[in-house]
Amino acid sequence: MHIFSTPAEMRAWSDARRATGRRIGFVPTMGALHTGHLALIADAADRTDDVVVSIFVNPLQFNEVGDFNGYPRPIDDDVAACEQAGVAAVFAPTAAAMYPAGFQTRVVPGPLGAVMEGPKRPGHFEGVLTVVVKLFGAVRPHVAVFGQKDYQQLRIITQMAADLEFGIDVVGHPIVRDPDGLAQSSRNVRLTDAERAAAVAVPRSLDAAIAAAGAGDAVADVIGAATSVIDAEDAALLEYVTVFDAITLIEFDDLADVPPMPGIARIATAVWFGDVRLIDNRDLFELSDA
Repeated sequence: MHIFSTPAEMRAWSDARRATGRRIGFVPTMGALHTGHLALIADAADRTDDVVVSIFVNPLQFNEVGDFNGYPRPIDDDVAACEQAGVAAVFAPTAAAMYPAGFQTRVVPGPLGAVMEGPKRPGHFEGVLTVVVKLFGAVRPHVAVFGQKDYQQLRIITQMAADLEFGIDVVGHPIVRDPDGLAQSSRNVRLTDAERAAAVAVPRSLDAAIAAAGAGDAVADVIGAATSVIDAEDAALLEYVTVFDAITLIEFDDLADVPPMPGIARIATAVWFGDVRLIDNRDLFELSDA
């Protein structure tokens, strides 16, 4: 397995592989790899010949310095996990390599970044898109696999790749969950034992909302069903629950004209446990076809 630390090194390797007809798969990460990341790697491996994993904690997408400084960085463990998973190359650049002196350009997300998480995290998606463009330019992949846990991020990146005609197939991989339903996240390791036990309220809140939607309840009642589960957990602080169009990301005020079928509407939430912010989302009508 190769390890590269500069965009030029990474690009030279990828170009050489592409020249021989090899297809490059790419899984961008911020490290602290877990089994969810390994599922993305396996997905990329099924679609391509050589998988590249990037490990880079991107400073441009953090709104809080404390959150950036506290983000886990077990680089040796991450590299070992990549090697065991059969990854062909790891791209682990420094911030200075990605954003050298004089770097100025930013990529603006447009309307998809102006809703949901956007107003709550100013500049976040601009930072995400900027680093993704940089990573795409270095890795030169044919396929890039992202997790659906960050659904809005996935939707924005998919739109950007289409709008800017990168010629990259952006794939969304289903959320990987622990046995109790909690979405796997690198942030989970920062939860105390008590907070981890309480965090199961997040997937349970979405269960309650989906059940309410299946019963034909109004949007307010669907959101209320989720909210009541979070409010019942003393360790949890709800930031938001929203029901939205899966393509436009615009919130629904009414479900009367929304077909009760998968792929149309989603529900998302953000919940704080101490200083750890967890997000999750589900298809609102995913159970309607059972």
